[in-house]
Amino acid sequence: MDRLVPVLSRADQAVGRLDGEIRNMPNPDLFVAMYVRREAVFSSQIEGTQSTLDDLLAVELRPRVAEIARDVDEIVNYVAAMNHGLQRLTELPLSLRLIREIHGELLRGVRGANKRPGEFRRDQNFIAPVGVNEIQGATFVPPAVLDMHRALDNFERFLHESELPALLHAGVAHAQFETIHPFMDGNGRVGRLLITFLLVHRGVLHRPLLYLSLYLKRHRLDYYDALMAVRHEGDWESWLLFFVRGVAETAEEASLNARAIVALREEQRGRILEERAPTNALRLLDLLYRRPMVDVNLVSDELEVSFATANKLVEQLEQLSLVVEITGRKRDRIFRFDPYLRLFEGEEGERSAPGELEETAPR
Repeated sequence: MDRLVPVLSRADQAVGRLDGEIRNMPNPDLFVAMYVRREAVFSSQIEGTQSTLDDLLAVELRPRVAEIARDVDEIVNYVAAMNHGLQRLTELPLSLRLIREIHGELLRGVRGANKRPGEFRRDQNFIAPVGVNEIQGATFVPPAVLDMHRALDNFERFLHESELPALLHAGVAHAQFETIHPFMDGNGRVGRLLITFLLVHRGVLHRPLLYLSLYLKRHRLDYYDALMAVRHEGDWESWLLFFVRGVAETAEEASLNARAIVALREEQRGRILEERAPTNALRLLDLLYRRPMVDVNLVSDELEVSFATANKLVEQLEQLSLVVEITGRKRDRIFRFDPYLRLFEGEEGERSAPGELEETAPR
């Protein structure tokens, strides 16, 4: 484990700096929602979902817009599952019960909704390339149902282990969960949610702003290979090196992003004040940090002003290049908070090949 010590030290320091950045934010809760959305997009893309952050924001603004890609519902559910889990952690310990609840939220009414959301599997499952429907062609076969329940009991006890450093604890727990594979669908997404919940449970961060799905998406093949090496060879060191390195990289990037967000907000507030814009323009700016895609109706409702006043406020921010109109229409317009969203776009343009690996069960 000698190779792990310096990487773990780097990760601990990076997480500590990120926690400090979060504490110095003027209003951290303004930004948490965007980090949750971004994680939902990348984690879902690992599983082959093609929708983007803009798709998600558009659905939040107008849930019934037909032209939006429908697999965005899976991302909407991921956000709901994340928020549900974070709320429930204030009421419940991290447990199998909470994991089942999260799974139920994740698969509610979307692909996989016919695979017993919120229930552990009753049948053998396996992971195989697309088109392989027989267990003989599987790349990985999780434990049989009886062994699965024994493993889950041990896993729940392990969740409350406090002797391991928190980052190693999260890494081991994620690999254990993915190996047990207790659901018929959605195991990858639940396992990635579990990383965040465990770090919050251990008090590593005061706000949930550390998410690994972008790192895992960038290194998708290494991710799968490292998990398989644990399962087949017991190579925990390589897995934990991969995982902790990801924590370090992700925390360092998040710290830079947090500083960029604070600087951007201060610069934008300064420009609004220089223009002697009404106080409601600053309130609209704060709204945009929570809801980076708006229409005039939403602004009117959220700020509790008339439609005409809301329209004038949006136009003022458009003149300052803080928002961009994206429909090209004269009516029913939608505005995007472009400077802010550019900080979150990153590698979103990369798409996972749908169904590189697929969870299934023997026929």
